[in-house]
Amino acid sequence: MIRVVLPAHLKNLARVGSEVRLEVTEPVTQRRVLDALEARYPMLRGTMRDRTTGHRRAFIRFYACEEDLSNESPDAPLPDPVLAGAEPFLVVGAMAGG
Repeated sequence: MIRVVLPAHLKNLARVGSEVRLEVTEPVTQRRVLDALEARYPMLRGTMRDRTTGHRRAFIRFYACEEDLSNESPDAPLPDPVLAGAEPFLVVGAMAGG
């Protein structure tokens, strides 16, 4: 079971609590986690990734095990602690401005 933590605005949109638990087929990658998340919560489609290209939206970041995975390949395997359920996969709304 993969644990996913969403930013407040996406939690509200999906009407979920603090954490979502998903079954994800192996190999567990960012792409597969996001595919499973969007399949379970269709209202999230297009909020984290562009619907056409599948690229990450500019103000969304992905973290796991205190590492920014946002610029990693979406098909790279996630860290073992995420696979084991010990650590969550974090979707973070980035902020801009000064």
